[in-house]
Formats: sequence, C-alpha cells, structure tokens
Amino acid sequence: MQNPFRDEAAAFRALLVTIGAFALIAIGSWINAWIGLAVFIAETGAAIAFYLHARGERLPQTHVERHGAADERHILVIANETVGGEELLRLVRDRSEGVREEVLVVCPALNSPLKTWTSDEDGARAAAQARLDVSLGRLTAAGIHVRGEVGDGDPVQAVDDALRTFGADEIVISTHPAGRSNWLERGVVQAVRERFDVPVTHVIVDLEKAERGS
Repeated sequence: MQNPFRDEAAAFRALLVTIGAFALIAIGSWINAWIGLAVFIAETGAAIAFYLHARGERLPQTHVERHGAADERHILVIANETVGGEELLRLVRDRSEGVREEVLVVCPALNSPLKTWTSDEDGARAAAQARLDVSLGRLTAAGIHVRGEVGDGDPVQAVDDALRTFGADEIVISTHPAGRSNWLERGVVQAVRERFDVPVTHVIVDLEKAERGS
C-alpha cells in the first residue's frame, strides 16, 4: 500500500478536512443525535462520490522525451522481489543486443502500510538495495551498461520519478505470476501503459518455480 500523499501540503489539507468533518459530526450530535447521524451519512456519501469520481478520471498521457542518441536504446526496468529473476535478466540481455544500451533498474522500496504511514522506510529501502545490488552485478557481468536506484514504494510513481531524468525507449515491468502478484492485482502494468507514451513490456518471473527446479 502506498502513501496517498505526495507531499506535506497534501497531507496537511487532508488533516484539516478530516478535523472539519469530525467537528461537524460532533456539533450535529450535540444539537441532536439524529442530526449528527445525518451529517455522518452525508459526509460519507460525499467522500464515496469524490473517490469514485477521482478513480474515473483519466489523466492525459504523459509524453516522454528521449535523451539518448539515435543509435542508443534506453531501457527502464521496474522490479522488486523479482529483480534478480532469470527471466528478467534474459530479457534485458536480449533487448541490449546489437545496440548501445543504457539500462536503469529501479527497485521500489516495498513497505508495510503501518511503516509507510509512520515514515519508517529504512528497512524496506535496505532490502530493496540489497536485491538491486545483486541484479546490477549480474547485468554488469553480462557486459550491459546498467545503473540502478531504489525508488518510491508505489511502482507507478517510481516510473514517473525515473522518467523525469531518464528518457526511456521502453519500460520493462517485472512481476510475480498472476495470483501471487500484488502489482498485477493493483493493475500497475495497465496503469503505466495508460499513463506514459512509451512501449511497456511485462515479464513474469516465477521465483517459486525456479527454486523448485534448483
């Protein structure tokens, strides 16, 4: 679960709205219990309507500017637990053949909801960095020009952050298989395809199958 507030101002506005909503309920209940209940129902309905409207809005697709030369291929890879999977590494090697490749691997720092809300992200970032280091070592050993970074816990936001300075020709998203992938359940791959005008490749890494085969 990602933190829904992208900055302190948004969090502060949400706090003020919440305090105001509870204040209205308290005042209504002080006047009459039924008025308090009516205010609560009205506010709940308004919150649901706002949420559904926000979900239904589709932002304009973001154009991504290329930063490399014509003979270069910039590949942005987004992966976390599957970042060291053989399927992903093989795909990156295939994409890098015959071109001057520039690969950026971003590993979102997955975290628990409680630790995200309390801004306790050190453990999540350290674990993501450890997985990332292993992947970068294997890609570098294969002769691929690659660098990496730990990104936002929300994979879509991590893509957005990376594309601000890395003009990708292709985005590669690595997930667990369907049924075991939180990213697939959340529609991350489709969300990235809809948001950015860059080809998106989805690669499935089955770590459990790989472990059974070893």
